[in-house]
Amino acid sequence: MPEPRETAVYTHGHHESVLRSHTWRTAANSAAYLLPSLKPHMRILDVGCGPATITADLARLVPDGHVTGVDRAPEILERARATVAGQGLGNVDFAVADVHALDYPDDTFCVVHAHQVLQHVGDPVQALREMKRVVRPGGLVAVRDADYAAMTWFPASDGLDDWLDLYRRVARANGGEPDAGRRLKAWALRAGFTDVTASSATWTFATPDERAWWSGLWADRTTASAYAERARQGGHTTEERLRAVADAWREWGRREDGWFSVLHGEILCRKEA
Repeated sequence: MPEPRETAVYTHGHHESVLRSHTWRTAANSAAYLLPSLKPHMRILDVGCGPATITADLARLVPDGHVTGVDRAPEILERARATVAGQGLGNVDFAVADVHALDYPDDTFCVVHAHQVLQHVGDPVQALREMKRVVRPGGLVAVRDADYAAMTWFPASDGLDDWLDLYRRVARANGGEPDAGRRLKAWALRAGFTDVTASSATWTFATPDERAWWSGLWADRTTASAYAERARQGGHTTEERLRAVADAWREWGRREDGWFSVLHGEILCRKEA
């Protein structure tokens, strides 16, 4: 088994403004491309499970199977355990893990799933090799990641332009790749997969409630999260500029004609039988 290779820093951290978006995620809005392939008996590994809202949905979809959620942050796994306990799910367990060196034997899982993970890791190709190693022959590795450079919005906003430029610089300085969505298929091929189905999907925020929620969490994240601290400490920006970006988010959120779309790349990789 390879040695752990986690060198990237998780840019967002686990501030409340980050968990506000993570706990909104469901299998339906974040893993729809995978769901038709699931069967009740399957054993699933959910990599980077966070607070486990997707994990819990997957567990309900495999009532005769089992889901293991792993994350590199031990503190978030307490939140994950509370999520599944609150829903009365008994076919889930959790563990701390580094995706570059998973502590599971070869050919263990029917499905390995990762949502918004590869953009944050130090070596996404090695991560995919590990996911390939622990999935059974004929099984699936399912990965979905946003692509920041492909995010788009209306109306135009210099402040949001500044946000996107800043976020991409900070994420790369932390060892990640914020434009991961477009790279997933290439990374999978480099990892040794030969059967790769690539797709894409979006989140769109346009109603008043959606705009208020999306703009509010990003405004708060821009000034109060680990991302904000890393942006300042890394010399990428100033407190004044962060406040200006947060103000731009709130201004966009108040616009009746406001619209924001997040593009995601998706891959379903089947391991050779």
